[in-house]
Amino acid sequence: MNLCSVVLFFLISVFSGPDSYSADGKASYYADRFHGQRTASGERYDKTQLTAAHASLPFDTKVQVTNLKNGKSVVVRINDRMAASRHRVIDLSRAAANELGMIRDGTVTVSLAVVPDEPAQQDAPVAVSGAEPKPQL
Repeated sequence: MNLCSVVLFFLISVFSGPDSYSADGKASYYADRFHGQRTASGERYDKTQLTAAHASLPFDTKVQVTNLKNGKSVVVRINDRMAASRHRVIDLSRAAANELGMIRDGTVTVSLAVVPDEPAQQDAPVAVSGAEPKPQL
């Protein structure tokens, strides 16, 4: 992927919103020495949590990552930044890498897709069949 492609990809992802983002590329995972260090979001990296770093997706975005070699998937939360890279699309926590079965390989080809936020549930009254709703006083 050349620089023009990276810039175009970034602009499309920013202007179309994170809910429509998807990509294929290489994934790697954090070395154990980063456990406990601060991430770009300010929280501490915890290798036991399902988190990841991405170059442009907003913090707290949930992304489904699928290992294209074995079909295993995991949903991670973006809590860190990585430099825009033509070699990798995401850096995963050790726990996420383990779920994907990529510990031995170190890097694998993955597919990414943002998991849309679920709409908030409204506390609307539910009408029971055959019953008149009671007026609220």
